[in-house]
Formats: sequence, C-alpha cells, structure tokens
Amino acid sequence: MPRPVKCRKVCRMPEISVFAPQNCRKKTPVVLAVDEYEAIRLIDKEHFSQEECAGYMRVGRTTVQQIYTSAREKLALAIVDARPLVIEGGNYVLCDGKEEKCGCGGCKKHKKL
Repeated sequence: MPRPVKCRKVCRMPEISVFAPQNCRKKTPVVLAVDEYEAIRLIDKEHFSQEECAGYMRVGRTTVQQIYTSAREKLALAIVDARPLVIEGGNYVLCDGKEEKCGCGGCKKHKKL
C-alpha cells in the first residue's frame, strides 16, 4: 500500500497563473502544479538548496527533487514547443503566517514583520 501524499507548504499563489506565447495556435496548455511552481520559485529565484526547500515545503528532499524535476520538464516543454503554461492544482496548503519566520522570502504575512 503506498504512503499517503503529504500536502506541500506553499507561501502564496502566483500573481499570474497563465502564460502564453504570442501567436499561439490553440496548442494544448502545459499544466504546472502550484507545488511545482513553489519549488521553482524557492530553488531558482530564492536560491534555496533542495534540502532547504524540502524543509520549508515540509516534505523529504527526494520528494522536492521529484517535484523540481517535473516542474523543469514542464517549463522546457512549454518554452520549446511554444505552448501555453497554466499554473493550477496540486497537493498543497497555503502558508498561514503563524510561524515566527518562515524564510521563504515572499510570504505577504511575513513581509510586514
């Protein structure tokens, strides 16, 4: 019996959830899950290590590695094939802002502190 899937902690929803190339000819969109977006944001933008990202998202490092690899494959597919990218869905829980400091670099509730 497989282990139950843990919800991944996500700081906030993306400001824009749909990206499409100009002159896109009704191609099937690539769907990037919200937790995949968060892994890309933390590792590539905030420069977290995979271990730090795993701690923040409350999952194991190997899980983050799988999420990150999947996200990069989807980003490459969208860019190389000029397909729309939609960010939605996934197994996540939004940051509630109750922690003293989350260290994610983007949580609106923690930026006010």
